[in-house]
Amino acid sequence: MSSTPPYEAPRGTERACPSWRSEAVYRLLYNNLENAERPEDLVVYGGTGKAARSVEDLETIARALQTLADDETLLVQSGRAQATFPTHEDAPRVLIANSNLVPRWSTWEDFHDLEDQGLTMYGQMTAGSWCYIGTQGIIQGTYETMAAVGRRHFDGTLQGKTVLTGGLGGMGGAQPLAVEIAGGACLAVEAVEAHADERIDVGYCQHKTHDLEEAVSIVEDAAERGEATSVALIGNCAETHAELLDRGFEPDVVTDQTSAHDALAGYIPAGYTPEEADRLREEDPAKHEEAARASMVDHCQALVAFQDQGSVVFDYGNNLRGQAQDAGYDEAFAYPGFVKAYVRPMFCQGRGPFRWVALTGDEDDIAVTDDLVTDLFGEDETLTRWIEAAQERVPFEGLPARVCWLGFGQRETFAREINDRVRSGEIGPVAITRDHLDTGSVASPYRETEGMKDGSDAIADWPLLNALLNASAGADMVAIHNGGGVGIGLSTHAGMMVVADGTADADDRIANVFNADPGSGIVRHADAGYEDAEEIAESTDAFDRWG
Repeated sequence: MSSTPPYEAPRGTERACPSWRSEAVYRLLYNNLENAERPEDLVVYGGTGKAARSVEDLETIARALQTLADDETLLVQSGRAQATFPTHEDAPRVLIANSNLVPRWSTWEDFHDLEDQGLTMYGQMTAGSWCYIGTQGIIQGTYETMAAVGRRHFDGTLQGKTVLTGGLGGMGGAQPLAVEIAGGACLAVEAVEAHADERIDVGYCQHKTHDLEEAVSIVEDAAERGEATSVALIGNCAETHAELLDRGFEPDVVTDQTSAHDALAGYIPAGYTPEEADRLREEDPAKHEEAARASMVDHCQALVAFQDQGSVVFDYGNNLRGQAQDAGYDEAFAYPGFVKAYVRPMFCQGRGPFRWVALTGDEDDIAVTDDLVTDLFGEDETLTRWIEAAQERVPFEGLPARVCWLGFGQRETFAREINDRVRSGEIGPVAITRDHLDTGSVASPYRETEGMKDGSDAIADWPLLNALLNASAGADMVAIHNGGGVGIGLSTHAGMMVVADGTADADDRIANVFNADPGSGIVRHADAGYEDAEEIAESTDAFDRWG
């Protein structure tokens, strides 16, 4: 494969690696780079979330995978291939650890110092574990959240409702379409016009304007007619939100997905153009961070003000509240995080993001699996609505892929059916993976584990146990990361991937992994005292619970 952009994942049935288990990892690595925001820097998404530490490291990883046997395991440490060890056929083919620092040194300052020395890299979530599938992954998760908002607050739908948000990058760019699928009208503020243009080009957002009054008019008129729409307003949230408040705009829902987790590389301070912010970042990083955090205070204050006037406001996991609090704003946590408010009930049932990638690049393989998942779980209206919308409005990015949220038991059932289709030759091999944001795979007190019932928000044992369990169960790739979407020192999380290659061995790995992976999340929430999780844990034969 090329060591310079544009990168492209291999297609077809001819392999560069000894088996589909190693070939899947190889193709997913290049698929991440094919979908990358800044491929020239190996940055996939999320400010500085990278796929490999350097171009030389990328080439070394690729060579290692091309010779990796099915009784060997490759160790990848913060984007660098370190060694291959003899293991056994049911062991993971690849183990990955990114950005993990001893807690005393787990700060942005220490991380950047080590990064500058070439000793580590930021893996974000699926960037450094090579499971990113383009914006589709976050569209579906955002849609699940928006659908939950509609069920909780608005008689089951966002139809006729307005949603104000910020950020149209690799993660935030999913918001306009997710809101539309849920029936609402979205106003998304974005400082980098090129990001908005990208979302317009692929159909994730319908309109773009530099005029605040026009943006408000578009979403208010659409909501009044009960129509779904979206508009990108070019501006800075730290400035536009205060103007919107002064104007008297009353959105029904307010959230945010700017890259506030990273005050240096992710968030643009008010009063600076993106180009000016780039120069400031290079010339005076400390001043950039100070200015960014001051802007985050203004931004966060506006969200609290929207809540005070009656909007439903929630944090979407980018650490805006934490940054504003650190900068001196005492009321930053006046509104809740999205997991605590809307997603945790699903986590308690083992429900979370299930992703699959057609490794040969054949779009028909996804069509077959789309039909399969809706046939299996057609009673789930949220799922079927998503699949229909994705087929119509979500273009494939890189290798054809799909995602939907499935619960405990459903994941194993669907994965087994996929493997059966591969065995019969109806479809080619499929990589099955998920977001790191899942029921048992993350500890993040400002996001996934905020406000746990037993106060265990900061207990990071669970994602580490999840990774160990997935490795023991036979996942083909297992990863553990620090940071994710909230920043260094604020999250520990784990990822995994299993290859459906049609073999009987894959049947066994699927059965083990798709019980263990969501099962660990059920146990984690049962231990915290959530009754839904306790009931499932006590009644499930797939594992014995001793707590």
